Amino acid sequence: MPRPWRVEYAGACYHVINRGNYRRNLFTGAGAAEAFERTLGQTAERFGWRVHAYVVMSNHFHLAVELTEPNLSRGMKWLQGTWIRRYNGLRRLIGRPFQGRYKALLVEPGESLGKVCHYIHLNPVRAGVVPANNAAAHPWGSLPKFGQCKRAPWLEASVVLAEAGGLPDTARGWKRYLAYLEFLAEDEPSRKALVAKQLSRGWCVGGAQFKAEVRQQYMFRGAELDRFAGLEPEAVRAEREALWAERLQALATGAKVDLAKLPPQKSHPHKVILAAALKQSTSVSNGWLAQRLQMGQPASASQFVRRWLTDDRKRRETERLLSKVRI
Repeated sequence: MPRPWRVEYAGACYHVINRGNYRRNLFTGAGAAEAFERTLGQTAERFGWRVHAYVVMSNHFHLAVELTEPNLSRGMKWLQGTWIRRYNGLRRLIGRPFQGRYKALLVEPGESLGKVCHYIHLNPVRAGVVPANNAAAHPWGSLPKFGQCKRAPWLEASVVLAEAGGLPDTARGWKRYLAYLEFLAEDEPSRKALVAKQLSRGWCVGGAQFKAEVRQQYMFRGAELDRFAGLEPEAVRAEREALWAERLQALATGAKVDLAKLPPQKSHPHKVILAAALKQSTSVSNGWLAQRLQMGQPASASQFVRRWLTDDRKRRETERLLSKVRI
């Protein structure tokens, strides 16, 4: 089975996550977390990464990384491989300490990237390691490093500060950022906005337009979703449905059909030609078609399309629609 592929390009931002095998503790032993931090710094310098946030917990890590060239896979291979050799060498161990290949979610720059950074910085608070009013007390992460007079050049503070209200990169600015994190942790609506399901699952963190642009640019289509690393089944389904909706709208525009004013007849030609064109160009399910185009039961939608395509004139009409609609 081919390895899942990743979307990589210069300027791309990611939320990267990996855990210990069987969720066992990796970073609680003497020097383990420090060694990972040093290796991360070496990786960032070697591969030109800008690290916007990171945290090392007892059994997992989070990174918010921006690329200057398309090298996430190579960089992560070096980071994890180098740290594993050091970890196993010191403990005279063999085997793979991580649960598998890391998960990397593409993140839209700006507000979405800022949310991921705040989420990462609050990870020790959510885990109960440190209180919300002292989030920087957890030593293994970017948060305590940002407030230092001298910090590593690969640590990038601009997004964190900008997305916390345009704070200055000063001692006072970082004090206000800690207060902002405390607010996010304790204010119920803010806390709900930083939930794991939104920021650490799926394939992308960002708005609908950003996702659509990425899908179009990288032909992130159909069955290829199954090969994308880290996608849960519900994320595959959601992305497929978003793709079907996008294509349906394009076909409706080409056919001059108003999707908001579909006729009530289940087998109306406007509905059936759109269903037939979508079936011809995607893996759309009959259930989704029946619900979206108000065609009755899934079996009815399938039957309407089959009858439509057995008619030569109607089949040619469908082909003309597909030829003039760029999908």
